[in-house]
Amino acid sequence: MTVLKKENIVLGADVKTKEEAIRLAGRILVEQGYVEEFYIDKMFEREALTSTYMGNFVAIPHGTEDAKKLVKQAGLSIVQVPNGVDFGAGNIVKILIGIAGKDNEHLEILSKVAIVCSEEENIQKMIAATTEDEILQLLNEVK
Repeated sequence: MTVLKKENIVLGADVKTKEEAIRLAGRILVEQGYVEEFYIDKMFEREALTSTYMGNFVAIPHGTEDAKKLVKQAGLSIVQVPNGVDFGAGNIVKILIGIAGKDNEHLEILSKVAIVCSEEENIQKMIAATTEDEILQLLNEVK
């Protein structure tokens, strides 16, 4: 099973709250078989500790350290929110990248995602993407 595939990407999501957005990113990971259901709760726990907002309209929600036992296989989910969702403190998120990693895999995945997301041009392309393939192409180093 690959870390990122078309089925892990939701384009044009219309979410009203940070909680809805995180739940959607987590739900994809559950439905695609990367994590157990309880992982979503751990994503909320992690968010409560410190925001996963990274800047540049990006948030990277993921579970707490103890949530790794709930991960069946490393995976990513991508949720595009063209109208943005407020992550608090005036931080608007248009791209959520849900991460599930086993062992230390998530650190490697996180660093690859961070490299792609450090380029504002890449974020703008992800926000404007109209097909899953466009996003897959941008993140193909992560696969």
